[in-house]
Amino acid sequence: MKYTILIYESPADFAALRDPIQGEEIMTGVMRYLQALKDAGVFVDGAGLQPPDTATTLRLRDGQHLVQDGPFADIKEQLGGFFIIDAPDLDAALEWAARFPQRPGQAIEVRPNMQHD
Repeated sequence: MKYTILIYESPADFAALRDPIQGEEIMTGVMRYLQALKDAGVFVDGAGLQPPDTATTLRLRDGQHLVQDGPFADIKEQLGGFFIIDAPDLDAALEWAARFPQRPGQAIEVRPNMQHD
């Protein structure tokens, strides 16, 4: 079954990624994690996302699409990236999520993907 591991970042996390030294340290850990997923044969897809201030939100109101600069919600943590993995069950997916090089306060969410027959 496919699961998506969602990585939520705080404003401080996004700022750390922009810092040359911290960003390199963070990305080194993420790339090691990505390689472990690939080596285990569970990696399906994934991507890091640009900071929330680069987002554009599309809403439907009264049959009209409204375009808004910025993220869908103004909250402390925003989606920073994701990995899609193919794991036998939720426990295995959670084990892989726990291996992500998580920073203090960072949230990781694991969600099963919808299956399409």
